[in-house]
Amino acid sequence: METNNTSSGTKQYIVVKLGGEQFGIDINYIDNIVRMQRITRVPKAQEYFKGVINLRGEVLPVMSLRVKFGLDDDEITNLTRIIIIKLEPQAAVGILVDMVKEVITISDDEIEPVAQNSTDEKAMYLSGIGKYGNELISLLNIAGVVIDKDMDR
Repeated sequence: METNNTSSGTKQYIVVKLGGEQFGIDINYIDNIVRMQRITRVPKAQEYFKGVINLRGEVLPVMSLRVKFGLDDDEITNLTRIIIIKLEPQAAVGILVDMVKEVITISDDEIEPVAQNSTDEKAMYLSGIGKYGNELISLLNIAGVVIDKDMDR
């Protein structure tokens, strides 16, 4: 029986770029990666919510990780992508990234935990720091990024 999962001690991540920083998103949460398309603004939404898109008949909210993390506003280029994240079967959200770089596999012993008492607000959105070759990749706690305490529905 074949499975998509790697061995129990490793995980696959899609590496994305936001500004000069690299972030890893656990591949298990990724439903789709789509090219940039027209985003319809939604009045009175949080600043980091860019609006909604219509993806094959499904209306999905799109958020900017750059704005959420306090970086410069998004610069839309031909490399900009919307990553469709599914935390639950019925709930999907798009996140805007500058570019999708590659898929990597990191073993558990190459991941350092993030200090949870850190004063850096971004730290609460991270699950760890992955060492890949001679690079460090901030691994996103995707549930912490997408499910925000400000977003009471």
